[in-house]
Amino acid sequence: MTESSKLSTSKKIRVVVADDHAVLRSGLRLLINTQADMEVVGEAGGFGETQRICRELRPDVLSLDLNMPDGPAAPTIETLARELPGMKILVLTMHDDAAYLKSSLAAGAHGFVVKKSADTELLSAIRALAQGRAFIDLESITKAESSSAAEPASDSLFASLSEREREVFRQLALGHTNQAIADRLVLSVKTVESYRSRLMTKLGCRSRADLTRRAIEAGLLTSEPREN
Repeated sequence: MTESSKLSTSKKIRVVVADDHAVLRSGLRLLINTQADMEVVGEAGGFGETQRICRELRPDVLSLDLNMPDGPAAPTIETLARELPGMKILVLTMHDDAAYLKSSLAAGAHGFVVKKSADTELLSAIRALAQGRAFIDLESITKAESSSAAEPASDSLFASLSEREREVFRQLALGHTNQAIADRLVLSVKTVESYRSRLMTKLGCRSRADLTRRAIEAGLLTSEPREN
């Protein structure tokens, strides 16, 4: 049984699409609504409208464009992440460089997909976020690593991590569940949870998004295929 068919046996994932281009919103709505396990329940063409609709509809996932005419995206991401912690925020943008990726995660986004790969990544991202996992477009990760001028791998914090801590760190940042990491690394779930707690403390992280951002800075993420 596929992931989408398993999800379709329960309630559909409720999605709000926010983008100032009506044609793109229409295309995203058609794409999402063809899936048995998800549906678009609302649309918005600006950040103010996005906040109003999300407060009213309380969707499972918000697909949010970073560039709309009524202001920067970060305040909207921060506000909705604080007010609606049960809603996952997926940034869908034309920007594929490190600055936009890092700022989105820092503001509270749970996922990041570049528009040119939306046809292949968007649906997987929505499902991942609905299941409580992070999702970062692997193309964006690759560009973020290659475009970074810093050399964070030499930072004393990262240098102090053991090989096993680095691997658990990387798997967490890629969005894998504790169980999946335990299976991959032949560890118990309890051990993975201990590693996660230790990493959060060592790196000063408070969320999975923080871990993902720090992993990007450390150059620990690669273009390994994601399991969905």
